Order: sequence, then structure tokens, then C-alpha cells
Amino acid sequence: MLNFPPQNIVCLTEETVETLYLLGEQKRIVGVTGYAVRPKNVRKEKPRVGSFVSANIKKIKDLKPDLILTFSDVQANLTKQLILEGFNVICFNQQSISEILSMIKYLGSLVGKVEESLNLVNEILQKINTIKKKTFRIKPKIYFEEWDDPYISATRWVSEIIEISGGVDIFAKKSRSQKALKRVVSSQDVINKNPDIIFASWCGKKVNFDKIKKRQGWSSINAVKTNSLFEIKSPIILQPGPAALTDGLSQIHDLILQWQKSQI
Repeated sequence: MLNFPPQNIVCLTEETVETLYLLGEQKRIVGVTGYAVRPKNVRKEKPRVGSFVSANIKKIKDLKPDLILTFSDVQANLTKQLILEGFNVICFNQQSISEILSMIKYLGSLVGKVEESLNLVNEILQKINTIKKKTFRIKPKIYFEEWDDPYISATRWVSEIIEISGGVDIFAKKSRSQKALKRVVSSQDVINKNPDIIFASWCGKKVNFDKIKKRQGWSSINAVKTNSLFEIKSPIILQPGPAALTDGLSQIHDLILQWQKSQI
């Protein structure tokens, strides 16, 4: 059944969960992805109905959702499966900061919280503008590794966060590619670019810094020489929603500031 505003929503992606909570509309959420961790109480309050690429269809049916939210081409097959089962599905595909902000406003209008969503967007924009004013002139070259086998560089919103925070994404051009395989880089590519800082977030897997340092030829990289390697937890940077533009942005900015101060 198609209702407006939707009463029972299943969120199969983390950022829509957090956004609905921030808008005060968590009562509409009847099921979430198993990766949803923000806010912390979501794991106790909402039943988990799937991972990122699969879902328990029977469990979802029992929840009787009138809307299911998915994200990107990675969930394309799952989205198709849900549609074939007769569900109403909206698949977002935000890749940039501006698109993330649009998603928040779109979701706000969908649940009757237009003003609240605009306020949330304005709060995020104020934070972004404040951080832009704090950066120093020395801009470190940064390699962000989203996955380690193969090496996948930063997606677009992460690249933009790096630039806002005072860094230079060494693979910024690649970040414009939505598909992860188009952002694969070689070991020699990274060595040649010689980043000053390496950020890693292995999509839910703990980063192994010893493994990174022992990669052939990487001992010559400035970031390895100065031990400027940092893990950014995936829930605050790899989800294209409020988390990345608040906690993720703050952590990357703080670490870049720390590096910049060491250069003075």
C-alpha cells in the first residue's frame, strides 16, 4: 500500500536511519540494516532485517512496510528483488556533499518535516563553513584507502571532505567515478603520488597498519616515514549522510590540523 507520508519505513542503508532519527521521525522506522549503529540506541530499538546487499524478505513482509529505502547501484539487485515482491522502494544515489544535503531535504519532505530538514542542512553547512575558515596554507597530500584488495581510493563525498578540511586528495579525479572499480589504484600510483597522510577505512574491516607499512616500496612514502597513518571508522565516513558531514568531517579536519601544526 502506498501511503503519504509513509507510516512504516524499512531502511536498508545507514544514513537514512540516522537522518530520520535526527528529524525526530524514528517512530516510522520498523526495520533497519544490520550495519545501522547511529544513534547507538537504534540497535536496541529497531529490528535488523538484512545486511547491505541482502535482506530477509520474509522478515520485511512481516513488518508490513509501506516504503523501503535503499542506496546506490550496489543495492540494485536487492532493490529489484524488493520491487518484484510488491514493495514501494526509493533508491537514493547521493555521491557528493550537495547530493547528501539534497537527500536530507528530500527525506524531510517525504515524512512531513520540511522545516526540520532545512534546519539540519543549515547546521551542517555552518559546520562546513566554519572548518573551511580554520585551515592553514600548508596542504598535505592525502591518500584515502576505502579498501585494501584491490586498493580503492576515496569516493566523491570523502574527497570533498578532505579538500574542505585543508588537504589535497591525490586521486581527486578518480573520486568522480561512482563505481568502486573505477577508483582502483596501483601500489606504484600511490608511491608516485607520495602522500603526506594516509587515511584508511576498510568498509567495516579493521585497518591493518603493519600490513600497509610493509607493502613493497611504501617505506619511501612520506606518510609511512612519519607514521602519519590514521583509521577513520567506516560508520562516520563511508555512509553518505549526516555522520560523514559531522563526525567524519571533524576527525579528518582535526588530523589534518595536527599534521599542519607539525610543519610550522
